[in-house]
This record gives sequence, C-alpha cells and structure tokens, in this order.
Amino acid sequence: MDDDFEFANSPPSFQNMGDLIKDAEPKGLNPGLIVLLVIGGLVLTFLVGNYVLYSYAQKTLPPRKKKPISKKKMKKERLKQGVSAPGE
Repeated sequence: MDDDFEFANSPPSFQNMGDLIKDAEPKGLNPGLIVLLVIGGLVLTFLVGNYVLYSYAQKTLPPRKKKPISKKKMKKERLKQGVSAPGE
C-alpha cells in the first residue's frame, strides 16, 4: 500500500483539509470571551461603585432621625415603667 494514498472521489473542499489543520493558529480572541469580559467588567464596576457610594454616604450623611412617638404611647411606656405621667 502506498502511504500517500488520496481519495480520488473526495470533494475538492476536503482535499487540502490536512494542511489547514496543521497550519491552524488562533487568530484573535474568541467573541464569546470578549462578551464575557465586557459583562463581567460592567458588573464589577457596578458593585465597586455601589460600595464607594455606600461608604461615602455612611461618612457624610447624618444619622436618621427616629419617628416621633405619640403622646398615648409615651403615657403607656411610662405607666409600664412605673413612672406616673405628668399632669395625672
């Protein structure tokens, strides 16, 4: 048998396929990788930005004011504690 045997009936598109596979080199980045990197970069930027804004707000904004308690609730609390409400 001959080692350089080629199929005579093979279509012309497959005749030189062996050379193409041997000379195959990566040409550029995978588009899926580019999309993944862009989306990952945007998510990372979003999270870092949120953290920076949160830490800035914690340092600069005054603490929240508590809701005012109604007079009825104040009387109930004082009675529970044993302190008589003023005016009674």
